[in-house]
Amino acid sequence: MLICGFNKTTLLDYPEHVAATVFLGGCNFRCPFCQNRDLLLNPADFATFTEEDIFNHLKKRRSMLSGVCVSGGEPTIYKNLPDFLARIKDLDYLIKLDTNGTNPDMLKSLYDAHLIDYIAMDIKSGPSDYARVAGFLELEDSIFTASGQNLLKNVRESVDFLINGTDSSRFTYEFRTTVVRELHSLESFREIGTWIKGASRYYLQSYKDSEHVLCPGFHAYSKAELEGFADFLRPMIPSVSLRGVD
Repeated sequence: MLICGFNKTTLLDYPEHVAATVFLGGCNFRCPFCQNRDLLLNPADFATFTEEDIFNHLKKRRSMLSGVCVSGGEPTIYKNLPDFLARIKDLDYLIKLDTNGTNPDMLKSLYDAHLIDYIAMDIKSGPSDYARVAGFLELEDSIFTASGQNLLKNVRESVDFLINGTDSSRFTYEFRTTVVRELHSLESFREIGTWIKGASRYYLQSYKDSEHVLCPGFHAYSKAELEGFADFLRPMIPSVSLRGVD
């Protein structure tokens, strides 16, 4: 497991909790708008933390922190993720997992074992455009052997599990889309709204350009335009909110 970043205290990553965030390197997507290029392409070069570094800090901060967010990259590419989360749970922390949804079997296993309390799952686009927006077309010859078709099948399975297979009395989930002017349109949200209809919460995140973006040069929609997408979606998904909008 490559631990490439550690935010020791955050009020943003785990809603309603003071938390720490662990960033794991490596991903089975190649989203061109990804903000974590280094974690995606060269994770071994940035693996500057050990598991013991993380747990030594979490043990010391139990009186101040209530949650831990595990993000990436894509955490579920690591087979030993359940063991890592179990150690966090042994310290009585709530756990939020950020994921692209390509490993539904692991998500179900973590849920059944009570090793996660919150999942934030990315919805990259509508199904008809998922391959392009998530970078599937660049994965066929990579070390990740799953085909784009199988990846989308897995994402669909994760969406169905979160909407229909979880208990809201003990578990929280959200879907979220980083909205990019060059990649998303009203038709994108028509497809997404139909797909995740009935979801408990959905966030539209404003794209932010930076030097760390995998493929720089994309642009954000205005706040008014994002509100227009949210209004369009609310008949299908009542709880739609904007995030990261200036």
